[in-house]
This record gives sequence, C-alpha cells and structure tokens, in this order.
Amino acid sequence: MLSFLFLHCNFEFRLFIMPVPRQRHTKGRRNRGRSHHALKKLNLAACPKCGNENLPHRVCFNCGTYNKREVIDVMAKLTKKERKQKEKEMAAAEAMKKKEKELSMENLSK
Repeated sequence: MLSFLFLHCNFEFRLFIMPVPRQRHTKGRRNRGRSHHALKKLNLAACPKCGNENLPHRVCFNCGTYNKREVIDVMAKLTKKERKQKEKEMAAAEAMKKKEKELSMENLSK
C-alpha cells in the first residue's frame, strides 16, 4: 500500500515538470520570428452611397447599404432626434456629391 502511494505521488510530480529548451535561440532567429508581428494597414473602401470608409464586402454601418442596395434600415434603430440629424447629414452628403459631379473634368470639358 505504501509503495502504491509513493508511485502515485511520483507520477503527479512528473505532470508538473516543464520542458526546457535544448539550445538558446539567437537574436536573429528571435527577430525573424517577430518580423510578422507588425500591424498592417487596413484596406478601407469608400461606401458608394455615403462615402464613409469601411472594410470591403461589409455592410456600411453609416447608411446600411451593401452592393448598392439598402440591407439594414439604419433609421429605424435611431431615436427621433438622432434620425433628424442623420437625415440632415445624408442630405448634405448627397448635395456634395451632386456638386462634385457638376465640377468634374468630364463635365467641364464639354
């Protein structure tokens, strides 16, 4: 019975022993491994309706459009005050787009 307890305790100690590296890694090897850990710039695309930047192939959270059609009704989730402000912003954005189209190089060359 005593030998069984000793073996059992010895087995538990083996579970908690951590592995030790056989050889030290050089600074160059360490740095080469870390060379891919840098943050990369996000590739943002402009929404065709409102011009807000978001990730490509995602629904625009500003106007709720995807692939030139409205997928989410953003106005329904807003309060009355927020809805009014959002409508003003969208109207101003559309007016700016219209003005830009009038001043484009193609229209000026005609």
